[in-house]
Amino acid sequence: MSNFFTKQTLIGMLIGLVSPLVFLPIIWFILGQAQNSSWEYMKLQFEMSDMIKSKHISLALISNLIWFYYFLNKEKYLITRGLILGMLIYAPFMLYIFISNYDFQ
Repeated sequence: MSNFFTKQTLIGMLIGLVSPLVFLPIIWFILGQAQNSSWEYMKLQFEMSDMIKSKHISLALISNLIWFYYFLNKEKYLITRGLILGMLIYAPFMLYIFISNYDFQ
């Protein structure tokens, strides 16, 4: 089991956690341009609505595909494993948002 969490896996996990947060302002810019809104308005929507927060984070997670394919082509499989783990860390938050806003009627 000690082979599972290597230094490369932790580097991949860190990239998987930080990359969506760096890509989030780009998402706000693109969505703002598509909806004729300002960047600040998109950021305000993100801060005020949990459902929009979940949707924007799921869009930002797409940025990890760039890293995933890059390290996959370089045959750095432990880093790609860490990327997947980093993406899975976001899953409980997004699931919590979905369940808390779902209307069970």
